[in-house]
Amino acid sequence: MATIEEQIREIEEEIRKTPYNKKSQHHIGKLKAKVAHLKEETEKRRSRKGIAAGYAVRKSGNATVSLAGFPSVGKSTLLNRITNARSEVGAYNFTTLDVVPGLLEYRGAKIQILDLPGLIKDASKGRGRGREVISVVRASDLIVLMIDVFETNLHILVDELALAGIRLNQRPPDVQISKRLRGGISVNTTVPLTKIDEEMVREMMREFGIANADVVIREDLNEDRLIDAISKNRHYAKAIVVLNKIDLVNETYIKEIERRFKNWHIVPISAEKNHNIELVKDEIFEALSLVRVYMKPQGREADLVEPLVIRKGTDVGGVCDALHRDFRRKFRYALVWGKSAKFPGQIVGLEHGLLDGDILTIIVKRQ
Repeated sequence: MATIEEQIREIEEEIRKTPYNKKSQHHIGKLKAKVAHLKEETEKRRSRKGIAAGYAVRKSGNATVSLAGFPSVGKSTLLNRITNARSEVGAYNFTTLDVVPGLLEYRGAKIQILDLPGLIKDASKGRGRGREVISVVRASDLIVLMIDVFETNLHILVDELALAGIRLNQRPPDVQISKRLRGGISVNTTVPLTKIDEEMVREMMREFGIANADVVIREDLNEDRLIDAISKNRHYAKAIVVLNKIDLVNETYIKEIERRFKNWHIVPISAEKNHNIELVKDEIFEALSLVRVYMKPQGREADLVEPLVIRKGTDVGGVCDALHRDFRRKFRYALVWGKSAKFPGQIVGLEHGLLDGDILTIIVKRQ
């Protein structure tokens, strides 16, 4: 009997050989769903056996950022430039054999930066300890994809992360799946489906072993997006691209690389020459969507030196949760000065959303 890995290879080969057209669409969709389900089962078995559990990294700070890239593109040099870490640097492959953490203190935020061993082709299959590296990437709030001017195969990095279930700069599919005990699969849509049909949805879900469920689809998705919606191991992360070693080429060459990757925002730097390092810090901060709130104790001046760093979209209730477990329970009202306030010192409730630079006073009930 064929192993799961052999089954996956056979199905992937059939997908490659099958011409994609209207007649074969259902068949290919079912095959893709079957492969995705088998890969999930493989990961479950691997985790149960404790295989490729990943590097042990203790998270700290307001957010965690992974430096992911090929060997010797300058990740360690960049880490040393922007943090307090000292990561070994060498002009040869695989200098970093472990995860090296550093702390970037910038604009009031404390951001953990992780220098990872280099990723290579087939890392998603475990080559070069790729699964361990990817396990760290999955736990990050932001991924910095680092390439250099001589190693610009960005698509390999993106593809390897995609094969490991990591979706970069994408939103999760707008699909709700509610399993039930009986009744088959009910499909309801709020938009016309032009790339797949309802029967294809049912067939692909059955390949995942789901026989009874209510499915609500709110976007015109294709079979790959549907698989992402059904799968349990997808991770959606923000990513930026840093292009290193620009001191070794001319401006025309850099413009050509930027044109080639026009769908990505490229941050050109020279880590060795310390060029555009402040720009990298700024791009990381902005990509993380961090917001600084300055706390003002009642009857006292605001602390404008040490802000409370929160995520964009956090409301007053979220700040209460971050400060003390009793603050939400004892909350009376809050006072806000800044961009989110209609006027200085506005009285607001728990649902009031906060913006960068706001000053906040929380009033709690007395015991």
